[in-house]
Amino acid sequence: MVNVADIDIIVPLFNEASGLKDFHHELFSELTKLSRTWRIIYVNDGSRDATQDILDELCSTDRRVAALRLSRNFGHQAALTAGLDHADSNIVIMMDGDGQHPPSLIHEMLSLYEAGYQIVQTKRIDVTESSSFFKRVTARMFYGLLSWLGDIELEAGAADFRLVSREVWTAVRSIQEYHRFLRGIFAWVGFRMVILPYRPRHRKHGTTKYSLKHMLRLAGDGLFSFSLTPLRVALSCGAILAGLAILEVLYIASFFLTGRQNVLVPGWSSLVLLLTICSSIEMFLLGIIGIYVGMIFQEVKRRPIYLLDQTPQTGRQDKGTECF
Repeated sequence: MVNVADIDIIVPLFNEASGLKDFHHELFSELTKLSRTWRIIYVNDGSRDATQDILDELCSTDRRVAALRLSRNFGHQAALTAGLDHADSNIVIMMDGDGQHPPSLIHEMLSLYEAGYQIVQTKRIDVTESSSFFKRVTARMFYGLLSWLGDIELEAGAADFRLVSREVWTAVRSIQEYHRFLRGIFAWVGFRMVILPYRPRHRKHGTTKYSLKHMLRLAGDGLFSFSLTPLRVALSCGAILAGLAILEVLYIASFFLTGRQNVLVPGWSSLVLLLTICSSIEMFLLGIIGIYVGMIFQEVKRRPIYLLDQTPQTGRQDKGTECF
């Protein structure tokens, strides 16, 4: 492991070989302007391209560059967690390696840290050209829903581009839940936070790795990890249906009490409609409960959040590198 630095920069990577060298050059140029000591921790999240070869080269040429290689693709949140677990500095900065998080913002983040803030959380603004209309609208809806239903306040447009102090990342590192939504976790732990707006840049290389499936999974982890409201909704729906059932019983009983039971005509269509509605609601509520049960099942198994591939890489030790 390399010597302790003032700043650890954690950068998760997944199939970013086409733009990694350009990103590293830009990040390196900004970091060399700092008066603090620093270290870059790249996390290869199971890349299937030449990302690892480039990391080997970067590690062999500079002792301030370190690399973790996960045994497979565990996901963005797990890769960030791996970086946090190997951090050992007063300041940790987390950013993506696709070039959309501008390294030039690091100087302003450090200024806010020196002003007394323990978390400098960036917020995307003016993203009309950098993301689709669908993604912008759904992201706004998700953050609004989570802030309304959950126990945390999240800024719409919050990104995994942030600076945190030692006290913060130590607290976050003690949280070992399997379903991780780090934006929510960093909001949940508290501490002194400031929001730093930034304009995301266009991707110069490659394509986004966050498909609709991955976004929905992350949204689900965030919603169900930080809110019990869906279960309360299920309970409320059950109470409403029970109330309607009581009203229906009283309504039918009134016909018998007034001697008008002959007016009641069995209605096949109304019965089927009622059964369909009730069955749909029951399946929906069972689905909500099932999600929570499934998350509990995965938590109690206590599987690790990620696994490292610690196979020695040819040439690293010969060149005196200090990669992980």
